[in-house]
Amino acid sequence: MLYRPLGRTGLMVSEIGFGAASWWGKPQFSEREALGLVHAAIDGGVRFFDTGASYSGGHAEPRLGRALKGRDVSGLVVATKAGTFAKGGRVGRDFSPAAIIASAERSLKALGLEVPPLLQLHGPSVEELDRLADTMAGLKGRGVARAVGVNSFDPAVIDQALGLPQIDVVMVDYNVLRPEREPLIARAAAADKGVLAGMPLAMGHLTPRKVRAPRDLWYAARGRLRHRREMEAAARFGFLNGLPQMTAAQAALAYVLANPGVACAVVGATRLGHLRENLAASGLALPPQAREAIRAAQRALSR
Repeated sequence: MLYRPLGRTGLMVSEIGFGAASWWGKPQFSEREALGLVHAAIDGGVRFFDTGASYSGGHAEPRLGRALKGRDVSGLVVATKAGTFAKGGRVGRDFSPAAIIASAERSLKALGLEVPPLLQLHGPSVEELDRLADTMAGLKGRGVARAVGVNSFDPAVIDQALGLPQIDVVMVDYNVLRPEREPLIARAAAADKGVLAGMPLAMGHLTPRKVRAPRDLWYAARGRLRHRREMEAAARFGFLNGLPQMTAAQAALAYVLANPGVACAVVGATRLGHLRENLAASGLALPPQAREAIRAAQRALSR
């Protein structure tokens, strides 16, 4: 596993991060398997773990805390998020300063950490971000987080964050379907912000999904309901499944990590084989022919 600095934070993160969310955090998924995946990730060199208060119906954050219990976490960068919360099977929003502070303090207990290395606002508006910049800096000053950031898939919000000195890290949706994020990432790197790539595998749409268990049905249904356009666009990148040197997932991760502005690509896994496949992508170079084919497919999509 290779490691990169996370902007100006002084934190070092693994190129591949573990996303503790979605099916991984749900009670329907075996606790033994879920915790085993985290332990295997740590043993495989993963040093960045990403979760959130609202993930998996509110179950992901405490599950990650249980997975880390008894482990040496001194070298890990654990990130969580505030501003959204799970309520009655839905995700609520509260970006008031009091709610952000309360969420951060609850996360400390759920994760079992004295100080979470990174606290991010989860999908704020530009106005909410501006209003909370000083609150986030205050939390860092109080030692509730070592670094603070913003997770948003709205370019306007990320662009605003780049101009705020209080914000250390941004997390954006970056993958082969999102080449338009590259100028934003370059500006973030120029501003010395740490950049995390969310959805680097394009929600798994690049690889045909075999239905073998309830988790596969859940991911397939989520894709059809929420990400139909991405699924259709991903069909243009089917050639990644035929590369001789690497799998499609590894090629997608290599594409993201070829961007020098990206510190870490955060990807979830609910199978040990998939986790090992993802970790093996660290340090891989995308073959020139594959990169050219990706660019051609991207140009075709932009027409």
